[in-house]
Amino acid sequence: MITFDNVTKQFPDGTTAVDQVNFSIKEGELFVLIGPSGCGKTTTLKMMNRLIPLTEGTIFVDKRRISDYNIHELRWNIGYVLQQIALFPHMTIEENIAIVPEMKKWEPNDIKKRVTTLLEMVGLDPNTYRNRTPNELSGGQQQRIGVVRALAADPDIILMDEPFSALDPISRDKLQDDIIELQKQINKTIVFVTHDIQEALKLADRICLMRNGKVVQIGTPHDFITNPANSFVQDFLNSSKTFGDDFDLEKLVYPLSETPSLNEPVIDINTPLEKVLELLSEKEEVLVQSKGTFIGKLDRQVLVKYFAASMKEGGG
Repeated sequence: MITFDNVTKQFPDGTTAVDQVNFSIKEGELFVLIGPSGCGKTTTLKMMNRLIPLTEGTIFVDKRRISDYNIHELRWNIGYVLQQIALFPHMTIEENIAIVPEMKKWEPNDIKKRVTTLLEMVGLDPNTYRNRTPNELSGGQQQRIGVVRALAADPDIILMDEPFSALDPISRDKLQDDIIELQKQINKTIVFVTHDIQEALKLADRICLMRNGKVVQIGTPHDFITNPANSFVQDFLNSSKTFGDDFDLEKLVYPLSETPSLNEPVIDINTPLEKVLELLSEKEEVLVQSKGTFIGKLDRQVLVKYFAASMKEGGG
């Protein structure tokens, strides 16, 4: 879907922000760019829609050089969500969402239906919110509008540049959950920039960790936790203590609300952490049994919260 082929970005002052980067992002993947401040992650993101021109190398979208696209055609097919959402203050929520569909000359009835669908997708009642203005919304609600505005013209790719970093922890956690659920419905190619490893582990199909403009490691959250490429990756994960030292599966299991399906994967209460991670990298949730009796379930998000807590205790 998106391929970086030996891409370098050097600014006029001689700073090399991105240095011979190579990677490919799959269609329908949520790909997270992460790293310390100044590592090149936001520059990498902005080169994808030509907000920043590259210096050397080639970026392909759908096997076509981005330089071969008409710039309006390219950007219309790439939604963009910023940290500062910048909704137009004197326009209604519906008018804010409708901007790109109107530029693409959609029929008014189609735009209205699209606005209704998108507001419903992020849990905002269309009848209540479509005629409100941005100053009538909370920060979290405004950020939801920013996300659906990026989706309005049904682009194939969504770029998200630290979209939740300005929010309070509760709003941020809720919006992360929203993105996970939304991605199940829309299955877009999402490139997400963050400096927060906990956010990356929670959201990503794959993570790309950068340092000084170079790629240090690319892999799944499972790969990063179980097989960090070097000491920098390990330090970035804040894993000063060995993960799993205090792992107690029984404390993480939540009760069954209904009779379990025999088609769901099953693990024993004494299954080691590495095996649990391996299974949850492939499945959303697993059944847990003790002495042949089902005692509950474990899902990916519960495990991510366990690691988040471990990181904080380990000095994060």
